[in-house]
Amino acid sequence: MRIGGTRRPALVAAAAVALGALYGGCTVQAPGSDGRDRSPVHIDVPGTRTPSAHRSATAGPSGGGGGTGRSAPDTSAPAVPAAPVLWSPGDSGRDVRELQARLRQLDWLFDGPTGTYDDLTEKAVGGFQGKRGLPRTGRTDTVTWQRLRAMTHEPGQWELYLMGGQPAGAPDPRCLTGRVLCIDKTSRTLRWMIDGRTVSTMAVRFGAQYTPTREGVFQVYWKSRHHVSTIYHSPMPYAMFFSGGQAVHYSYDFAARGYAGGSHGCVNVRDEAAVSRLFAEVRVGDKVVVYW
Repeated sequence: MRIGGTRRPALVAAAAVALGALYGGCTVQAPGSDGRDRSPVHIDVPGTRTPSAHRSATAGPSGGGGGTGRSAPDTSAPAVPAAPVLWSPGDSGRDVRELQARLRQLDWLFDGPTGTYDDLTEKAVGGFQGKRGLPRTGRTDTVTWQRLRAMTHEPGQWELYLMGGQPAGAPDPRCLTGRVLCIDKTSRTLRWMIDGRTVSTMAVRFGAQYTPTREGVFQVYWKSRHHVSTIYHSPMPYAMFFSGGQAVHYSYDFAARGYAGGSHGCVNVRDEAAVSRLFAEVRVGDKVVVYW
């Protein structure tokens, strides 16, 4: 059938209405700015809108988007809790002494061990941590301690007490009467005792393998405040002689190197203030007991 000119526009309009009903909405487009005709019908198909045609669902209010107002989910990793701290500056005790001994094994600490977590220990721990990529806090946490233990060996008694400070053993029964320099080779200590009472205690060092300190009961027979050895030409301040050329005296070497060295048979003291007081109190004739 031939369609007349008056009915054609009506049919076109009806077709547009039908398409709009089918696809959920449409708009009629005007000619573009370049003067070219556009398709007379623009169809929005649900679920196929391009990003430029709508606001970002995750943009914030100030970003010009975010119709829902919801922010993007946080995908960052959760914070790792800090390792528990075992020891820190101001602490003291046998565990701190072991820490210092292990740091000495790796040349991070040269003094001590003292058993006190001082500024030198804090600096040494911080250096060890930094070298191993650990947080450089200077405090010894469980991770630092485990790493240090894995790199060192269990320190022995005289590594722990390299510079003295070890506890004294029980006094020999021969030390319990009178005025006695009670010298214990096992604990490496000297007790100054009067009638069974301990007046003072100090760390001491003995002779080496081929120049041992003699054991037994002796007496102080001579005191020499500024003595110098006639054999080794080394100073022996506060010397209290008890057996031949063997004496209790202050030792610069013991003060510097601790038990890393040894004497030629004398009983070395590293605490100059302590041996100075001892020298002032001991008399010629006082008993000396040296024992294991």
